[in-house]
Amino acid sequence: MQSPNSKPNSDPASEAERRIRRLTLHLSPVQCVAEEQLAMVACGGRARLSVDTPSLSSYMRGKHRDIQEKVFDYFNANPHLQTPVEISKDEHRELCMKQLTGLVREAGIRPLRYVVNEPAKYFAILEAVGSVDMSLGIKMGVQYSLWGGSVLNLGTKKHRDKYFDGIDNLDYPGCFAMTELQHGSNVQGLQTVATFDIITDEFIIDTPNDGAIKWWIGNAAVHGKFATVFARLKLPTYDTKGVTDMGVHAFIVPIRDMKTHQPLPGIEIHDCGHKVGLNGVDNGALRFRSVRIPRDNLLNRFGDVSRDGKYTSSLPTVNKRFAATLGELVGGRVGLAYSSVSVLKVAATIAIRYSLLRQQFGPPNQPEVSILDYQSQQHKLMPMLASTYAFHFATTTLVEKYSQMKKTHDEELVADVHALSAGLKAYVTSYTAKSLSICREACGGHGYAAVNRFGILRNDHDIFQTFEGDNTVLLQQVAADLLKQYKGKFKGGTFAVTWNYLRESMNTYLSQPNPVTARWEGEDHLRDPKFQLDAFRYRTSRLLQSVAVRLRKHSKSLGDFGAWNRCLNHLLTLAESHIESVILAKFIEAVQSCPDPSSQAALKLVCDLYALDRIWNDIGTYRNVDYVAPNKAKAIHKLSEYLSFQVRNIARELVDAFDLPDHVTRAPIAMRSGAYSQYTQHVGF
Repeated sequence: MQSPNSKPNSDPASEAERRIRRLTLHLSPVQCVAEEQLAMVACGGRARLSVDTPSLSSYMRGKHRDIQEKVFDYFNANPHLQTPVEISKDEHRELCMKQLTGLVREAGIRPLRYVVNEPAKYFAILEAVGSVDMSLGIKMGVQYSLWGGSVLNLGTKKHRDKYFDGIDNLDYPGCFAMTELQHGSNVQGLQTVATFDIITDEFIIDTPNDGAIKWWIGNAAVHGKFATVFARLKLPTYDTKGVTDMGVHAFIVPIRDMKTHQPLPGIEIHDCGHKVGLNGVDNGALRFRSVRIPRDNLLNRFGDVSRDGKYTSSLPTVNKRFAATLGELVGGRVGLAYSSVSVLKVAATIAIRYSLLRQQFGPPNQPEVSILDYQSQQHKLMPMLASTYAFHFATTTLVEKYSQMKKTHDEELVADVHALSAGLKAYVTSYTAKSLSICREACGGHGYAAVNRFGILRNDHDIFQTFEGDNTVLLQQVAADLLKQYKGKFKGGTFAVTWNYLRESMNTYLSQPNPVTARWEGEDHLRDPKFQLDAFRYRTSRLLQSVAVRLRKHSKSLGDFGAWNRCLNHLLTLAESHIESVILAKFIEAVQSCPDPSSQAALKLVCDLYALDRIWNDIGTYRNVDYVAPNKAKAIHKLSEYLSFQVRNIARELVDAFDLPDHVTRAPIAMRSGAYSQYTQHVGF
């Protein structure tokens, strides 16, 4: 394959242009402040890189590798707990509960203690468990992140003392009852009611209409004994109004008898039935008919009701209490973003190992070649592999920020994690969902076999785009936050932590693109992380400034809501661009921090492919504003194709660094040895 540095016969005009550019550089060298300069790492020249896979794997997997190995070893030692390809809904649910019980009671892994104190360790467990069976990962998340997390994060000491041990050891399996039939994303629109009865010192939980039936509630259909129910708190006022609506609060509601496991009086439970995926999770629907619970069952961290019906809160408004409540539940989004990357790792590993194994066609009278040697296959899979690495470092950073937030409760960090988790969850899960189909197609007919897992992975992961916040809604939250920061900047305010780069790049945007740098096409320049990051950030700044102008214009005739809807696609593009900028920045930091030279060189190569592939995918934006001249656009495309070829040369080492054993990937076509023989044995040969 031709190197991008190979020079075809160039015409005199282009040669003259190159000489002028070199002269310009001598006359006006580019000045960079030392601490702002993002250093480049050599990629090892034209020779194939030598990658120390154990060192790269150690850098990737971090300090919680041991507990992940404990999860993998437990399931490898208990084949009866591994999920078969063909299994009914009811059997899958029971197996999933047995898997979780075994993990907790036999393997001794107690996730709840890590939810608050060591979130990074909890997410590492969640990643490993989800690699075994995504249904198990979600069921564990419902029990510990949602049901357990709501008690720990929204309740107070009395709730922790009463429920912690039972949740931790699975004596108290529970649910998280937020979503209703008619309301999902709009949590403030929930209709379930909790009315305080001052005479009996109880709350009365009611489902006022069919639209308020709690829907898609994990653990509800079969196993749950408790539920954290989100309902509108209504207090008596003893005037003409009768009651005051204090907004949405969370309540602990027992739903089944602890001994008989039958639904308690006033509680109606139904099964949501067979789903597209995740059928090991027993999603159910709940209706409440005047269900009475003690006043102490209000999770009262942000608002409490006294014996005489008086409401107290450290937060002055309904909106602030609501924001604080949802802010404490952001861990679910963090977990989904992180888990989605683990799904992408599994899929990429299967597709790439098979593509290295599978041979098809070749030069006349020559052996057949690996299908990963075809440029079209590299185009499908190598940028995806680069993205997997990029997402890994971005979501690892998110987990670290979340862990720090739980320790410090720093307000600035809380806001940063809230917006970053929304953006990464939306961006990563959408990308993974598309990539699962690409991986299936890249493996041809064998990718269609259920035993090779793409169909199961695709179906199980699909809902990641919807729960814990619909992706389109989450991207709007990111865009709204960017606009808020943008507006604040012009009032003398400061940008939040992750948004800091906008301070300088907005100033760059407001000036014209440099006509000299717009034509630079040398490989050293294109692989300079400063150029890559500047390009990403310029695009985000341009989108931010232009959508702000459009919103201001349309709001005059359409109002704020109408203007937002008119500019909605623009806003979504802005949010995605911002998240891509954050991902690249974290990837560059990870490359620079890598202590092993061979691993660093491999990561630099992968990072360059990620950056240039993204720039090329949106090259029209850069061309429209002359940020990139035609010759530079061509050079970017040529170099990104060459980098795909270079990454292909170390693709085996890169997927091996994910360190996923065969008993975890469980796809015959991805076995490290004897793939075809295991595949034929599966069908009976």
